[in-house]
Amino acid sequence: MTEIGSTVPRRQVGRLLRELREQAGISLMAAAQELEFSRARMYRIENGEVPVRKHDVIAMCSVYSAPGQMTEVLIGLAAESKAKGWWHAYGDVVPAWFELYVGMEQAASHLRSYAPSVIPGLLQIREYAECVFRGWHGEDEAAVENAVAVRLERQSLLNRRRPVAPRLEVIIDEGVLRRATPDTLGMQKQLAHLVNASTRPNIGVRVIPFGAGPHKAASSGQFTILEFPAVGTTSPEPTTIYCENLTGALYLDKLAEVETYESVWAELEAAALSQADSDDLIGEIIKTSDSDL
Repeated sequence: MTEIGSTVPRRQVGRLLRELREQAGISLMAAAQELEFSRARMYRIENGEVPVRKHDVIAMCSVYSAPGQMTEVLIGLAAESKAKGWWHAYGDVVPAWFELYVGMEQAASHLRSYAPSVIPGLLQIREYAECVFRGWHGEDEAAVENAVAVRLERQSLLNRRRPVAPRLEVIIDEGVLRRATPDTLGMQKQLAHLVNASTRPNIGVRVIPFGAGPHKAASSGQFTILEFPAVGTTSPEPTTIYCENLTGALYLDKLAEVETYESVWAELEAAALSQADSDDLIGEIIKTSDSDL
């Protein structure tokens, strides 16, 4: 893997340019002729193998009659293609309405998520998601409802048939399961949902109990490891680590970075309860909360 910069922005540029070309009904060869590019160069651009210059983005968007907003997004992504570890700050070079992570999540074949403070979005039920977003949006019910709707819509990828639904593995700290919410019944439903989800062949939910003590990931915060499938004869996109905080998100795909997080994940797996024991612990927590009603 190249050490020049993150491949995430240029992969997204390539994917979006290919989608725009296909939506415009223009073949790869026709686009290459119009832009005076070689077929090989077009192929490398669309597969994210090379960075794209600003004036090339503008030219391609013109040929494809791309909307102005999308052109600005592509220009911003192209400018970031040389970043060492790409920092995506919402509303900065890429606007908030363009959900980069959601696109990557949809393209992934395997997702591994560590949850030290909140249940991962792909496994949240409506009541829990409302509680989470109400903490952000307060009494703005429209904003809460819109955020919840997007979160629930994302979950459809776990049920899809084509392409095959991704494998989702989640490791959750016990404290997340015991953290009370204003809606006690809603929290019980959320815990039951985790147990039910773990019975599905493509979903695993394991818990790190309090008794496991400190571990390497204790100070890492929440992260997700995304792995991608090979498409045809094309090599799969490199594994990417996604870390989100209050002001943006960090996408890491350098070999050393990925190896570090793979090592952390291995330690988390060693510290976590088995699937069956995790289900039992969640069941005990549900019973405890039920007795408090």
